[in-house]
Amino acid sequence: MVVNSFRWTFKKILSMEKIYSFEKLKVWKESRIFVKWIYETTESFPASERFGLSGQLRRASVSVVSNLAEGSARKSAKDQAHFFQIAYSSLIEVLNQLIVSTDLGFMSVDKLSEGRNSIEGLTPRISSLRNASLNRNL
Repeated sequence: MVVNSFRWTFKKILSMEKIYSFEKLKVWKESRIFVKWIYETTESFPASERFGLSGQLRRASVSVVSNLAEGSARKSAKDQAHFFQIAYSSLIEVLNQLIVSTDLGFMSVDKLSEGRNSIEGLTPRISSLRNASLNRNL
């Protein structure tokens, strides 16, 4: 269901006049799906965590896609790489928070495994994007 919703939204974006470079990045598209997964997962967290782990997970996951977008708009390779590194770091922050959420009983080990699998798919792509930016100046 998440993937179908994403496809519809992306088709709508493609029909707009201008497409920015970040919208063409596969890792940005996949990260958007992950943000939606985070939002859906944190819906079941206790209300007392609205401004705690739930909010932090949401902000960190949105930070990933935001930094991918901002990095793609930077002119220098060094600036781009910096923002891609922040995206990577935010993704690692999300993993940590998912582990803590599992420790506290807010989510299942199966759900943690699902999130970890997504993160393990995204981190090498973001790392490659960072490395490609840095290698552009060589």
